[in-house]
Amino acid sequence: MLVSRLRLRDFRGYAAVEVRLGAGLTVVHGPNGAGKTNLLEALYFGCTGRSCRTANEREVVRFGAQATRVEVSTRDPDGRDHELAVGFQPGEPKRMRVDGAQVERLTDAPARPLVSVFLPDRLELVKGPPALRRSHLDQVVAAIWPARAEVRRQYSQALVQRNALLTRIRAGRASRASLPAWDAELARHGIALRDHRAAAVELLAAPFTAAAVELGLTGEATLRYRPRSAAADAEALAAELAERFEADLERGFTSHGPHRDDLVLARDGRELRAYGSQGEQRMAVLALLLAERDVLAEERGAPPLLLLDDVMSELDGGRRGLLADRLGARGQALVTTTDLGHVPGSDTSGVTRLLVVDGTVSGDDEEALAA
Repeated sequence: MLVSRLRLRDFRGYAAVEVRLGAGLTVVHGPNGAGKTNLLEALYFGCTGRSCRTANEREVVRFGAQATRVEVSTRDPDGRDHELAVGFQPGEPKRMRVDGAQVERLTDAPARPLVSVFLPDRLELVKGPPALRRSHLDQVVAAIWPARAEVRRQYSQALVQRNALLTRIRAGRASRASLPAWDAELARHGIALRDHRAAAVELLAAPFTAAAVELGLTGEATLRYRPRSAAADAEALAAELAERFEADLERGFTSHGPHRDDLVLARDGRELRAYGSQGEQRMAVLALLLAERDVLAEERGAPPLLLLDDVMSELDGGRRGLLADRLGARGQALVTTTDLGHVPGSDTSGVTRLLVVDGTVSGDDEEALAA
């Protein structure tokens, strides 16, 4: 699935923009503060229905405007054109449409491309809390096997119910008699969730190591799933939950299960979260995104759209070249930069270039497309 065009109105600093994207690498360049990151965010917003930068989406509406609208044109492998549209007015439900039909979620729409994004704050994926890595891994599972996303929702619902029951038992408003049923329910979904995550990491591990080597991360880079439980099946996990009842009752929440698992990114056996430099952590995140791109291309038949913000600035010339080669070899990608010279090959005919200056966007062969 390729993105051919992006149209937006009243998004961040843009009043109106319409740009065409290349089928391979598109380089978005311009001075600091011109709006390059906003353009990537708008594309992500139009493809997913949410921001990749903020939980307070009021911020995406241009100052002084009442609402924003983003439209994304895509083309599927059979050559059919599709339209995704997201309208958002603060205080009102989002309005999302696919080919003119209203939908509740864009993530379930076959007409939308898969999207991976790198922003400078994505380093938190390595150095932040395990919850960020679990969430990311669950998104990868859903991207590889869309039907398996339901397991994560079912586990979350069972976890909420068990925690609520613990609260009622603690307050004397419920008995312990109904707990085994919720332990069994939580364990059933938990084992499935753990196995799905482990299967995804097994697919990602070798491509992650290979991408890390290509990007110049010294030593042996490894990706490993670290589950909290060693239970072989749902019955064993339910037994572990029962054993921890008193401790959970004292805490008031479930302290054991896949919601406490972690994804470990390491170099030479040492976790990059604790022992990696910022440069090493940066390369590890990039290697993970590139590994996911390769796996999705293999499993789903098409690589995801990569959105990479300011990814070249902290890489040396050799690593920039390696990354540029990787990006241009497969699929569609957008890279922002303040200097075209930081993106090797950006002057070739196969690369689309978009110049962003003061809320306007122009291509190589056209006049300003926005004002």
